[in-house]
Order: sequence, then structure tokens, then C-alpha cells
Amino acid sequence: MPIDLSYGPDVVDLVEKTSQFIREEVPPIEEKFGGDIEAAGGDDVRREMNAKAKEAGVFAPHAPVEFGGLGLDMSDRAPVFESAGYSTFGPVALHIGAPDEGNVHMLAHIASEEQRHRYLAPLATGDVRSAFAMTEPSPGAGSDPNALRTAAVKVDGGWKINGEKRFITGADGAGFFIIMARTAGSPGDRGGATMFLAPADREGIVVGRHIHTIDRSMVGGHCEVTFTDVFVPDEDVLGEVDEGYRYAQVRLGPARMTHVMRWMGSAVRCHDIAVDYVSRREGFGGTLGDLGMIQQMVADNEIDLAAARALLVKACAELDLGKHASNETSIAKTFAAEAFNRIVDRSIQMCGGMGVSDDLPLARLQRELRPFRIYDGPSEVHRWAIARRAIGRARKAAAAAEAKR
Repeated sequence: MPIDLSYGPDVVDLVEKTSQFIREEVPPIEEKFGGDIEAAGGDDVRREMNAKAKEAGVFAPHAPVEFGGLGLDMSDRAPVFESAGYSTFGPVALHIGAPDEGNVHMLAHIASEEQRHRYLAPLATGDVRSAFAMTEPSPGAGSDPNALRTAAVKVDGGWKINGEKRFITGADGAGFFIIMARTAGSPGDRGGATMFLAPADREGIVVGRHIHTIDRSMVGGHCEVTFTDVFVPDEDVLGEVDEGYRYAQVRLGPARMTHVMRWMGSAVRCHDIAVDYVSRREGFGGTLGDLGMIQQMVADNEIDLAAARALLVKACAELDLGKHASNETSIAKTFAAEAFNRIVDRSIQMCGGMGVSDDLPLARLQRELRPFRIYDGPSEVHRWAIARRAIGRARKAAAAAEAKR
């Protein structure tokens, strides 16, 4: 029986509307400011683009319907998010960029009813932004979440949080933070973390310097944040105490895949620019597109895009079935992050001097795509996890076979 990989008419229509909106409304702003969202106006331009996206009926396709979103599942988000990602400002315009998109997804699944109305509702509508405070300076949590050092201590009526965070995307101007803090054990121990919700104006929260990175398309930057005796009442614990890592998985797997979706759009844009260029640029008795070496690069781009989409579809299907899909999301994320970098590099090469100039956006898009090999888990960490699971399965199978003897 064949597997139905088609999308429903509502999704197809939304993809078309999203593509039209992005290509008509967003690139002029992106190009005018060289892809720098803060130079374009940060939250001011975000609100302007959000308003236009709402008018076009393409705003917040992932958010719950009860809060004004379109309620798409993971599988149906894929082509819509890809269309939005064709411009690096597209995810901001549709309110599906990191970290807000992932935070909306997590709050929709975990938050209490009161938390949904206090935090999720204004986030889903774009009235506020949010930040997920996990990563810490060395020797704290980074690729190894068990190294978590930020601590929350129980006090009367709630908790007091102390710690330092780094590379917190969207922190400058966020309306609230989701804070990961240790509530049991010591740094290096597995488990023992809890997630807390806190308004950004809560006493003791200080957003420090922006850490300047090569990407420029995320509102609020990547910041240092300190928490000093920050009080969080019991009702703002997100989920259960000491279960933060388990709840984080609700966010992490889907967030990896939505990163793939968004940056897929940028990779497609790079490929489109290169194919258009080589189909018209004359040289060597024809066009560049007539040359075998160029055709190989075009074909390799097509193969990388098709393979990344196939892995994405598989991972999203597993997530929609309610599975953790840890292996599927690690595989899809690792392959896509590296494939997209290959695509933009080939695209630059095909365009020659134009490819490294500001006359085309390729060099700028390369700067946006490169961090994906690090964000949401470096490729090396995902490979380690994939290999560990494979070896674990082999050992379990061997033990089961031995037990039958």
C-alpha cells in the first residue's frame, strides 16, 4: 500500500499564500538592511511584518487555533515553514522563528491553564517575545545539558534562582523567560532540572551584552543573562519539579525540525539563484549550465534538498504519532545542517565573483546557514548520540539472543 505524501488542499493553499507573501513583502526589507534584523528596526519591523502576515492570513501557522494560530501539526508545518524561510526575515514575519516558535509549541503541550492564558496567549499572538534560558558559560550547560549550574532553591511560596546564561536568543526585549535551573543533584548529574516561567521585568533578571555572531536575522540577539535571587512563585513552575529535561524533549525534537524547515527555504533560495545564473551566463561557447562540472553541482544540490526533505518528512511523521523520534530528528538535523552548507557553497561557486559579492545575497546567506551546524546541538553531538543508540541496540539484541540459548 503506497504511503500518501501529499498535503491537503488547505495546506497547499497556505503554502501558496505564504510564498506569495514572503516574496512580495519581505525581501525588500531584508535586502535594504543587509539581512540585519536589528538594523531594520528589531521589534518595530517585526510588529509591522506581523500585522501584514495577519492580514494575509499566514500568521502563526503553528500556534493553537484558540489563540489565533492555524494549528498545523509538524508534518503540515514543513512546506509552510520552508516557504517562509525563503527570506531570512520570513520566520520573523510569520512569528515562527526561534525561540518563540519552539516556546509556543512547548507551552501548548505543558503549560497549566493559567500559564496558557498568562504566557502562551500573548506569545502566540505576537504581543510579546520570549527566550529560553538554558545555555551557560563554561563549565556550565552547553552541548552537555547535565553540566547545568544555574540553581533554584525552594523558599516559602516558590523558588529563588541564581545563575548565568549565555547565547540566549531573543533575550533583549523578551517579555518573559523560560529558565532551566537545577533543583536536585550537582552539575554533571543526570536529571534534576526544572523549568520556570518569569516575566522579563522580574527583579534580579539582567540582560547583558549581545554576543555578536555571524548570523543577523534573529530579533533580540544572542545575549548574556544573569539571574540573581530571582523569585518565581510555585504557580510559575512549568511542568513538574525535577522533570525539566523530560519536558524539554517536547520542545527540542520539534524545534530541530522547524530549524530544518526554515533553513531549507534559505537553501532553496541559494539554489534558485545559482541555477538562474548558470542558465543565463554565457561562456565557453554556450552557457555555464551547459558545462558538465556545473551540471554536477546543480544535481548535487537537488539531491541534497530531496534527501533533507525526505528525512524531515520521516521525522515529522514520527513526532506527529507522539513518538520521541530522538534518532530521526538527530539524523535529519545533522544531515540537513551539513547539506544546506554544501548547497550554499556550491551556489557561490557556480556564481563565481558574483557569488562572493554583495550583488547577490549568497555570501550573506552562507553566514546565516553556517551556525545551523552548531545550533540545536552540534553535528558531532548528534553523531555521538546516533552511534550510541545503534551500539545500544546491538548489545541489547546480542543479550536477547544469548538469553534464548
